[in-house]
Amino acid sequence: MLFSLFSTAHWSACLRKQSERDSAIVCLPPEYKTPLSLPEQKIHALSLSQLVSECKAGQIAPSEIMLAYGKKTLAAHAATNCITDFMFEDALRIPSVANWPHSTDPESSFSLDITHDRSLLGVPVSIKDTVDIAGYDTTIGFSRNVGRPAASSSAIVRLLKDAGALVHAKTTVPAGLLGLETISDVFGLTTNPYKKTHTAGASTGGGAALLACGGSKIEIGSDIAGSVRIPAHFCGVWSLKGSVGRFPSWGTVSSMAGLEGMPIVSSPMAGSLADLEEFWKRVVMAKPWLYDHTCVPIAWRPTNLREDGMKLKWGVMMEDGTVPPTPACRRAISTVSVALRKQGHEVVEFSPPNVFDGLKIAYQLIFGDGGEQLRNSLSPNEVLTRASSSVLDLLALPRLLKRLIAYLVRKSGDSTSADLYNILHAKSEVEVRNLVDQRETYRAAWNNKWTENGLDFVLTVPHPFPAFKNGESEKVNLMTAGFTTIFSLLDYTAGVLPVTFVDKGIDQLPPDFFESQQYASMCTVAKEAYSVYDPEGMHGLPMGVQVVGRRLEEEKVLEGMKVIEDALKEQGIAFVSRVKS
Repeated sequence: MLFSLFSTAHWSACLRKQSERDSAIVCLPPEYKTPLSLPEQKIHALSLSQLVSECKAGQIAPSEIMLAYGKKTLAAHAATNCITDFMFEDALRIPSVANWPHSTDPESSFSLDITHDRSLLGVPVSIKDTVDIAGYDTTIGFSRNVGRPAASSSAIVRLLKDAGALVHAKTTVPAGLLGLETISDVFGLTTNPYKKTHTAGASTGGGAALLACGGSKIEIGSDIAGSVRIPAHFCGVWSLKGSVGRFPSWGTVSSMAGLEGMPIVSSPMAGSLADLEEFWKRVVMAKPWLYDHTCVPIAWRPTNLREDGMKLKWGVMMEDGTVPPTPACRRAISTVSVALRKQGHEVVEFSPPNVFDGLKIAYQLIFGDGGEQLRNSLSPNEVLTRASSSVLDLLALPRLLKRLIAYLVRKSGDSTSADLYNILHAKSEVEVRNLVDQRETYRAAWNNKWTENGLDFVLTVPHPFPAFKNGESEKVNLMTAGFTTIFSLLDYTAGVLPVTFVDKGIDQLPPDFFESQQYASMCTVAKEAYSVYDPEGMHGLPMGVQVVGRRLEEEKVLEGMKVIEDALKEQGIAFVSRVKS
């Protein structure tokens, strides 16, 4: 009887949240539900810096910007189910926005010259449903968090509001932020803006879908093992995960609070590289360490790597020791490598310290509690994806049974899967400390290898696959995210930029692939993942590359991403979104 009551409470909370969202749409002024006018299309085409400039000059009103982007947001939500909360009218009541076009903001909550200058005035910014905004729920996809609005706003939201940004929407996440698909009982399924049958990625899937549809200039997401980088790759947008402390993260909620071994970091995404860089620069220039005690006080450091004659060294990492990249994703890397070489840059194969050794450290740090925090956050009858549930089920198995399974799996020739069975269990405090010590030794090995090779950047795929079909994350599971997870463990700066699209004509597997020695040598995780690779079904989906620099090299990585885009443009290759407006 008690279980039944709790179950009813779960579904009542889900229905309540969905009803509130539907009512918010109905209550919007009717002009938000009409197509963009020609002047609105021109506003929507402006870059971030142009929006701010024209808004501050009094040439465009914030209300005009909000109307154009509000229309796009509604259309994006109708197409992909990407929004949790609509805040269009609230965005226009932000004090630094409401007194437009005056140049000062007497009600600003922070006395900073840069925010008085309103460096983000009129910029539409969406917020992942992990980031606190006063008066709104931060559900992280759990029904127990419905109806519990945040008492105060996160550091980044306060900074944004002081700087004049239009904080206009919160975006969907998977339950507990776990998995490669954005789905929860609270909000349902978020789909890829290119194909409704395919995933937008996770956990910042809602934000990536919204950006790809043009419903926002910037999304504030979060990343622990690829949560902004994988959705950016799947949806054809730009992202940059900085090192811990460089971007304000205080007030960002996690389903694994207190996780120090692999800290979650707030990370922005954008609809263009120019907007991404400009946003990063303006946030850092606003002195985020005065809003967030966890931020390091490092000023913006302009970097120019595109001077005449300057050549860079790029190390290409094509293996993570678990899942080899598919032909489509290999082609994206090859396209970039060829373009860089034609510009005279040095592109070499890079063999880093054993990647799977690092991933084993990362997985143990992430799941060191044995999944207890996630389980405790679930309401009775609340459903995770089968992929996410399988991780929790594995963690919950008795260690003796897992050792037996590991022994049998290793005997069959799959040492990778055997290792995972052996290590995924709850850890003692001493074991966690030993893992942190191993992490630092591993980081030192990477630093030495990077230095020995004289690299400027490492180039990898963000994920071995393009976006896969909804519901297939049980086969393309969390263990396929090694290419992003490893750089979170290292705390390296990592950006993703879109490059090209899946082509069913040239991205096929070899005809005898599933009978080949290459396939036979794959671990179970890789074999299951490859069973869903379908170039015909994935045809037309975007693919990106990941550009990696060392710790706290955000400016340099953004510049490296520009070097790549310049090189591609010289070859007549420029990524243009194919999302239908």
